[in-house]
Amino acid sequence: MTEPLLSVCNLTVEFTIRGGVVPVIDDLSFELAAGETLSLVGESGCGKSMTALAIMGLIPSPPGTISAGSIILQGEDLVQVTDARLREIRGNEVSMVFQEPMTSLNPVYTVGEQIAETLRRHQGLTRRQAQAQAIQMIDAVQIPLPDRRVHDYPHQLSGGMRQRIMIAMALACQPKILIADEPTTALDVTVQAQIFDLMQNLQKETGAAIILITHDMGSVAEMAERVVVMYAGRKIEDGRVEDILLRPQHPYTRGLIACVPHLLDTVTSDRPYLQEVPGMVPPLADFGFEGCMFAPRCNLVKDMCWQQKPDATKLTETQSAACWELASNNGTTNA
Repeated sequence: MTEPLLSVCNLTVEFTIRGGVVPVIDDLSFELAAGETLSLVGESGCGKSMTALAIMGLIPSPPGTISAGSIILQGEDLVQVTDARLREIRGNEVSMVFQEPMTSLNPVYTVGEQIAETLRRHQGLTRRQAQAQAIQMIDAVQIPLPDRRVHDYPHQLSGGMRQRIMIAMALACQPKILIADEPTTALDVTVQAQIFDLMQNLQKETGAAIILITHDMGSVAEMAERVVVMYAGRKIEDGRVEDILLRPQHPYTRGLIACVPHLLDTVTSDRPYLQEVPGMVPPLADFGFEGCMFAPRCNLVKDMCWQQKPDATKLTETQSAACWELASNNGTTNA
């Protein structure tokens, strides 16, 4: 088997809060192959964006720290490299499209200058070369009149255009991995579809692997090949997109899909109406609970769920889940 492009192994990220130290990412592991699209899914506060920041080396310290695990990019552990090496990697080998482009773009610089800065820093281009390349990137993300738009400031562009500029910045140096954190938040449905089409087309052209962070299962169906479902900092299920959407096993995953009207029939046929996952994601102070973090919201909860964190149960060759009920039915753990 070929080596994965990215391998996150037993990653734990801890934050110091008033009540002590809590794991916002708890023993997380997954792999990403070259050219594939992996989606991290879960409600707000489940640790998806924090995982992306850990990969990018952007965990704010203090109060955060990577206390255990490794992030291996083509044989290099990003947890162990120097800050100078991380700056070389960010934007050049791994890039990120942040959730809100209006706050991510600098309002006092033109969008062309912001794209060109990435090219000058990582590719060593002259100012003129970088400006010409910025125009090409604006054209590549299908913004009309790129030679004029390159001189515009972020406030002069629509939300969809600003998101395209963020994608242009992220792909300017042709990185191996593009992390897209809720790339269609606050965009209307038509623009969302355009952004996804754009990302897929650029992925085919550049060969970049994509980590898509979202809480929207519809986006997962549109973009992903594999899915990691997260809850309260832990991975609770993973598999191919068809496994997760058509045969979800963990109660939380089933609940997420039941919340999407057009995916509802993949979970249940006897309750053809919109459902909800009762309760809320636990507060940060409760992260690190010894038992299953989903126990207070689960309709399958048993005594063991309150006492010990469930190991991953390998359900099929391509799907696993961390659930004591599934483990007792399946009898295989440590996927």
